Amino acid sequence: MSKEDVNKLHEKIMSILNDEFIGSKEYVPNTRDWLAAYWAGFKGPEQLSRIRNTGVKPDVLKHVGKAITTLPSEFSFHRTIKRVYDARAQMIETGHGVDWATAEALAFGTLLIEGNHVRLSGQDVERGTFSHRHAVIHDQKTGQIYCPLDHVIMNQEAEMFTVSNSSLSEFGVLGFELGYSMENPNSLVLWEAQFGDFANGAQVIFDQFLSSGEAKWLRQTGLVVLLPHGYDGQGPEHSSGRVERFLQMSNDNPFVIPEMDHSLRTQIQECNWQVVNVTTPANYFHVLRRQIHRDFRKPLVVMSPKNLLRLAKCKSDLSEFDDLEGHPGFDKQGTRFKRLIKDKHPHSDREEGIRRLILCSGKVYYELDEERERSKAFDVAICRIEQLCPFPYNLVQRELNRYPNAEIVWCQEEPMNMGAYSYITPRLATAMRSVNRGAYEDIKYAGRAPSAATATGFLAVHVKEQAELIQKALQSSPIPLPI
Repeated sequence: MSKEDVNKLHEKIMSILNDEFIGSKEYVPNTRDWLAAYWAGFKGPEQLSRIRNTGVKPDVLKHVGKAITTLPSEFSFHRTIKRVYDARAQMIETGHGVDWATAEALAFGTLLIEGNHVRLSGQDVERGTFSHRHAVIHDQKTGQIYCPLDHVIMNQEAEMFTVSNSSLSEFGVLGFELGYSMENPNSLVLWEAQFGDFANGAQVIFDQFLSSGEAKWLRQTGLVVLLPHGYDGQGPEHSSGRVERFLQMSNDNPFVIPEMDHSLRTQIQECNWQVVNVTTPANYFHVLRRQIHRDFRKPLVVMSPKNLLRLAKCKSDLSEFDDLEGHPGFDKQGTRFKRLIKDKHPHSDREEGIRRLILCSGKVYYELDEERERSKAFDVAICRIEQLCPFPYNLVQRELNRYPNAEIVWCQEEPMNMGAYSYITPRLATAMRSVNRGAYEDIKYAGRAPSAATATGFLAVHVKEQAELIQKALQSSPIPLPI
């Protein structure tokens, strides 16, 4: 730019600012300025909001699935991209093996077809940091781009779906998306960190606005934050989304069990936000749709996976996404997000032969399950707490009653002073006391020792630590109490 160009730009901006400053002296706000027109009918924490199902009719799933896996014939695609999309089309056709990225696209597509706006931003979100999403694909010869989610509806408006790579400025980008989510409650607005710990750069937004905005200003937001999290040997800067920070800022009382009857429950409405660590593509689909299919808004923090994106066992059947009776995803209330996933082995309602109940969250479940199969430790039950905050007391109580003789173990990958341990233990103890199963001092621990760093920087040490915590959780002898 020339000096003259700079001066013109400076004068233009100063003129705009000055005009607005003068205009503000006589400005009278209207109702839309406080978003009343967009937020009419939404409920506050003191108002009961009915829990809604989030399943989608099979024909709609098939329609969306075909739209998001159909590529233009005139494009020249990279062979790997073509293989990815062919695999997705096969998932939709057979109804089996739906992976994480496909489940996410189905959630986006079904919300679009219902008339909602979906917006995703973050570093490399178009492709996905782990080369899993491929929401925008490129012609290898011309450079022309194509976004399948722009073609879910006939003559779909271009702005209905937005996916946008952003700069490495987490504070600025997350702040913008927070404002966007407050402008229109009928938009699913998501921000994804490249790695979970990149949220460090946006900590002011979390502390000052996202965690406390409703308490301070009576302003709701349904903003979704995706923080890739999981211990894969990538060192202290790429392992942890710092789930402990978000849980520590949660305002639910660890010593009081709220009303848990689903027809009377206002637990999420009364909490400042939700923190989940989801382990199946179907549950991810439902937790995203749940953000829109309710008449209030709460921030959602997702400890999203890395290696689960392609793990062979981390797949869902398409039937788990639909709203019909007669399949594993259905219960008497209907198909919706599972706050806790029961042990996969069929147990009776009161299984007295189980010697240990392991409670965990996130990808460590798959390693525990693999070791259980290898060692044939079938007298150990493993339950996944998918929603950490607010704590699913009623479902945990159900599992405690199911295994009356089992020792209770919390297993996590993170160091003891990190992860969910400090948040889970007082709430788990409250649930245990309520069913006469002991208290805080009876909760065993299997995980890494306390540490100043989130993870080791040495792969060999990481592998050793990971093996030790998995083996400890499943050892044949009783686990000693943490000292």
